[in-house]
Amino acid sequence: MSIFELRESNLRGYSRIYPTVFDKAINAKQIDENGKEYLDFFSGAGVLNFGHNNPRMTSAIIDYIQGNGVLHSLDMSTTIKRQFMEKFEEVVLKPRDMPHRMQFVGPTGTNAVEAAMKLARRVTGRQEIVAFHHGFHGMTLGSLAATANSYFRGAAGVPLNHVRHQPFGCITRCHGCHSECGLNTLKQLADQYNDSSSGIDKPAAFLVEVIQAEGGVNIADPAWLSALQDLAREVGALLIIDDIQAGMGRTGSFFSFDDYDVDPDIVCLAKGLGGVGTPIAMNLVKPEHDDHWNPGEHTGTFRGQSLSFVAGGVALDYFTDPALMDQVKRYHDIMMQHLSPMHSLPSVQVRGKGMMIGIDIGDGDKAKEVVKQCFEHGLLLGACGTGGRVIKLIPPLTIEEDNLHEGMGIVVSVLANVLEAV
Repeated sequence: MSIFELRESNLRGYSRIYPTVFDKAINAKQIDENGKEYLDFFSGAGVLNFGHNNPRMTSAIIDYIQGNGVLHSLDMSTTIKRQFMEKFEEVVLKPRDMPHRMQFVGPTGTNAVEAAMKLARRVTGRQEIVAFHHGFHGMTLGSLAATANSYFRGAAGVPLNHVRHQPFGCITRCHGCHSECGLNTLKQLADQYNDSSSGIDKPAAFLVEVIQAEGGVNIADPAWLSALQDLAREVGALLIIDDIQAGMGRTGSFFSFDDYDVDPDIVCLAKGLGGVGTPIAMNLVKPEHDDHWNPGEHTGTFRGQSLSFVAGGVALDYFTDPALMDQVKRYHDIMMQHLSPMHSLPSVQVRGKGMMIGIDIGDGDKAKEVVKQCFEHGLLLGACGTGGRVIKLIPPLTIEEDNLHEGMGIVVSVLANVLEAV
C-alpha cells in the first residue's frame, strides 16, 4: 500500500478520481511521476485561473522571499498588503465606483461566506439567510447550511438551521429550474414578507452565485437577479454575491456580475484571488455594513497571506488591459464550437459563460465514465451538478490555444464514445 492509502484520511476524493501521483506542473499541464502529461481542465477547482507556476508570479514570490519579506502577519499592516490593496482599489474598485472595504478572512472561501453571513445577521438583527437550490457555498457549518447538496449536508452531524432554500432563476432550464420559476417565487416571497400574518420572517440576506459552479454551471437570468436585488432592498436584507469560483476573470470580466445590473452589499472572493494557488479569501463589504464589526470579532491565524498578496498583485496586472479578457471570450467561442455537435443530442445541454462551460448529459454514471476516460486520455476535468451529471470545463485562462484545441478534442471524442452518438 502507498503512504496515501495507508495514512491519508478516507476523506481524500480527487486522488481517487485521478489515480496517479503528480510531480510537476506548468500552466495548463500536470506531469506525473512516470512522466505522463495531463492537460488540466480542472484548474484546482477554479483556483488556478492563471495556470500552474505562472512564471510572472513565481518570480515575484522568489524575489519577495529572498528579500526577507514578511510571510505571516495576522492582520497587521505590511508593505505587501498595502501594495495589494492599493492595486485592487485602482484596478477593480475605482473603475466600478465600488466603495467597498476589504475584509481579509482566512484562508478559504467557506470562511468568507461564514463572515458574510455573520455580518448580515449583525447588521439586520435577523437570523435567516435565503440561499438557492443547487448552490454551493462551503463545508463549514454556517456555509454548509447554505449549500444545497444533500451529500455534503449529510456529513454535518447537527441540524443545519437558519437558511431557507428557494428556486434559482436560470437563463436556461437546468435541473428543472428556470427564470420564470424563479421570478414567480420571488413574487410569492415578496407577498409573504409583506403579509404580517404569513408567519414568514424577513431574512438577513440573500446569498447567491451568479453562476452556480458546483451546482452544474447554472447561469442566473439578469431579470431574475435584478428582481432579487429589488426584493432584498424592499425587505431590508443584504445581497451577498458568492463569486469565489466564478470571479477573477473566469467569465470574461473580473466579476461574474460585471454585465449585470446589480450592486451587492457583500462580495465573497477566494480561489483565483491569490493568483498562483496559495490560499487567500476576502470579502468586499459596503462601509455602512462593515462599521457594524467590532475589532477582532471575526478573526483567524491565516488572514491575508503575504505570498498571495504578491502573486495576487501580479494577477491584477492581467486586468489593466483587455488582452486576457478578450482571449477568454475568444476561447469561449472555440470551446463552444468544439461542442456544437452536442446540440443535436436531445439528452445533452451545453451552457456556460467565458471559460466555465458545463455539459449536462443528464446521467451521473455516464458523466463519471467521461471523467474516467478523459483521464486515461491525458485530460483532467470534473463532474458537478445534481448526481454529478454535468461535465465542467474550467481550463486556465492562460492556456495555450493548441492545448485548448487538443483538450476539447479529447472531450468531444470521449463524449461521443460514452454517449455512443455525436
